[in-house]
Amino acid sequence: MNQKTLYKLEFDKIVALLEEKASSMRGRQLCRRIHPYTDQERINQLQDQTEAAFGRIIKKGMPSFGNAFPVGESVKRLEIGGTIGSGELLRICKLLQNAARVKAYGRHETVDELPDCLDAFFDQLEPLTPLTTEIERCIPYEDEISDDASSTLRSIRKSIGHLNDKVHETLSTLVNGSMRSYLQDAIITMRGDRYCVPVKAEYRSQVKGMIHDQSSSGSTLFIEPMSVVKLNNDLKELYVKEQEEIQVILARLSEETAQYVEEIHTNYKVLTELDFIFARGSLALSMNATRPVLNTSGYIHIRDGRHPLLDAKKVVPITVSLGKDFTLLIVTGPNTGGKTVSLKTVGLFTLMGQAGLHIPASSRSELAIFNQVYADIGDEQSIEQSLSTFSSHMTNIVSFLKDVDSNSLVLFDELGAGTDPTEGAALATSILSYLHSRDIRTMATTHYSELKVYALSTPGVENACCEFDVESLRPTYRLLIGIPGKSNAFAISSKLGLPDFIIEDAKKLLSEQDVSFEDLLSDLEKSKRTIEKEQEEINTYKREIEALRSEAKRKNEKLEEQKERILNEAKEKAGVILREAKDLADETMKNFRKFGKENVSAAEMEKERERLRQKMKETTTSNGLKVQKQKRTYKPSDFKLGESVKVLSLNLTGTISSKPDAKGNVTVQMGILRSQVNINDLEIIEETPSYAPKSKTGSARSKLRMNKALSVSPEINLLGKTVDEAVAELDKYLDDALLSHLNSVRVVHGKGTGALRKGIHQYLRRQKHVKSFHLAEFGEGDAGVTIVEFK
Repeated sequence: MNQKTLYKLEFDKIVALLEEKASSMRGRQLCRRIHPYTDQERINQLQDQTEAAFGRIIKKGMPSFGNAFPVGESVKRLEIGGTIGSGELLRICKLLQNAARVKAYGRHETVDELPDCLDAFFDQLEPLTPLTTEIERCIPYEDEISDDASSTLRSIRKSIGHLNDKVHETLSTLVNGSMRSYLQDAIITMRGDRYCVPVKAEYRSQVKGMIHDQSSSGSTLFIEPMSVVKLNNDLKELYVKEQEEIQVILARLSEETAQYVEEIHTNYKVLTELDFIFARGSLALSMNATRPVLNTSGYIHIRDGRHPLLDAKKVVPITVSLGKDFTLLIVTGPNTGGKTVSLKTVGLFTLMGQAGLHIPASSRSELAIFNQVYADIGDEQSIEQSLSTFSSHMTNIVSFLKDVDSNSLVLFDELGAGTDPTEGAALATSILSYLHSRDIRTMATTHYSELKVYALSTPGVENACCEFDVESLRPTYRLLIGIPGKSNAFAISSKLGLPDFIIEDAKKLLSEQDVSFEDLLSDLEKSKRTIEKEQEEINTYKREIEALRSEAKRKNEKLEEQKERILNEAKEKAGVILREAKDLADETMKNFRKFGKENVSAAEMEKERERLRQKMKETTTSNGLKVQKQKRTYKPSDFKLGESVKVLSLNLTGTISSKPDAKGNVTVQMGILRSQVNINDLEIIEETPSYAPKSKTGSARSKLRMNKALSVSPEINLLGKTVDEAVAELDKYLDDALLSHLNSVRVVHGKGTGALRKGIHQYLRRQKHVKSFHLAEFGEGDAGVTIVEFK
């Protein structure tokens, strides 16, 4: 990839941000070496790794790789049978402990978690726990060997302790006894690993022993008394034995470690590579970035892209496309309006995507894979090289025009600027025509009106502009595709106080064609804004219609389920009644035949009939069909079409849908059931007339509740409230939302310190009627809004 382009598009600053996310030395080196690739398979592999790391960071947090110390030199000495020091062994131990922590981090906690491309890295890690435990036992700190490293070392150090005590005891007796008057100070000191006492020079002959040192003034001699010379000699021998034993311990640990040099080297390599991968994931998280969809067809479609080097709170997202309906995009507009930022965003996103990095844009953004990206941005004029602004631009353009092909992306900032406007516009048009004829994806910014006309009149070329608010004299930084931009020089000058007569005189100097063209641009911009507003309203209506359609579908499905259930229950009860009726009829016929043949008294027949009637009553009651009596007797004329009635035998309410026939039967519609019922089995339901006074506790309350449910907003604003106040208000609001059958609602709580959001989320987790909740998408409230979905 062209190195000058990487610098002009500030890819090096992205690399610096990435390097800050790595924690190991080699991980940071890998970050510094990152560069765009051109092989699609390799790019997708890197994007898979970044996406997997991003997902794991979201779920489990960021793992640490700070103890992945470089161990290459130590491993080489181990391979040739050498002995390494305690510090090197301790670094290897920390490396292995880091491997154990990272391997545990990489395990899937539940069977529902799907495997990803990072599993292969985690599987390669070998913590070597026995070796780690042994090194840690023998070397608790750097340059310190534990007494427990060997029994010999423990014995030697025990002897050293005894001798030290004996030397101190002997010297303390001398210092505090007869020798006290000969000493400069009553202290015990060391010179050259030997215990000495500070003797005044004039008493040199009074103290027998070996002189090891004297003070700078010569007034004090440091003498080792003869009574401790042998003890000091023995002590020194023990120190030598201690060092020899330490070397034996280090040799033993080195030999044990040498058996695992391959595993140690693999652990170091895998840990640092994971550090590099998780640095990319962490950068994506900090930028609120998403994975781009890559293609080799030269199509770019960036949705709500935000330049990663600008303040995330102030940057205005842009949506830009290139390579499908048009291959050349010409961006115009006033200075400081965002043209160069838009140009750099397209180029930088392309480089980031091909380097395996996510881009700060909405999901489903698409990027093309280019073999080269060429950019002519900024001023490279040089006095030493006698290069003017125009010359520096043209030198750069000439350097890459001979190398560009259909797999290249070319970016021009102020093409043709720095020379005569007429010649510059002609030259810019010619360069763009050449690139367009070769089907090379190109994006250019300019102030030349000739290029706007060229875009309007040439197929495959499109205009774009950076919107500018003339009233406030401020750019909105929105990129509008399909509309050429205006310089707005007259409007800006007027707002800044330039006299009107000068502006009017300047307008007279413009040709009629120029004025008409600018007016056309103004009309196009107004039409674009109107269309966008209407489109947004249409989208809102579509969403509302879709929500109503879903609700209606849900209600229909529920009604169908109820209908099916009622019909099944009715069929089951009817079957039971029919079977029992048949049995009862059989028994009755049998009794009639019996009564016909035998002389049975009327009392017995009446008794039998009463028994059968009672049995029929019990059968009806046992099947839930308890027949109620009419409160009063009705005439056929009392039943009118549409009258609300209650079917006493079925204990159901319905509506009269036909007039009584000669037998007194009417058709009653009971929900989904339609049946012929005799008027003796009906009772008219007395309804309260519309002019009757309304009950304060009954229907009025129900109507109030219904009106309230119909007016519930799909959003509640809890900004500025405490957690307790917000939860109380939210609890009441969710009840109202459920009554109005809302599928989901928006809870606005703001970002702030996060305390209010945390309290609301804790409350929502405890609500049984809440199906799920999540933070809103970028542009819809982000972390300041929570979307709640009901069951």
